[in-house]
Amino acid sequence: GIPTDLFGPFVTACVQVIRTLTENDAAEEAFRWSLSLISRILTRVINEGSTIVMKAINANSGKQLRRAVGCAPRGKRALWMLNIQVG
Repeated sequence: GIPTDLFGPFVTACVQVIRTLTENDAAEEAFRWSLSLISRILTRVINEGSTIVMKAINANSGKQLRRAVGCAPRGKRALWMLNIQVG
């Protein structure tokens, strides 16, 4: 899985790189805000992924994913793979 405590330092490092590439404070702030929002969304998805398919994806395990999808009835396997619930 992905350790969610690494998202904060990643955002900080990316913003520091952008800071060296531009003098535009508004662009830097917009980039920081956007990346922070994406970071919060990803952290929430990882921490609260509630379907067995989503948990297998977060674990980055093909074996777990096949097992999770194998639990679904044949006619609903595609829907199970597309169904992502958070919260």
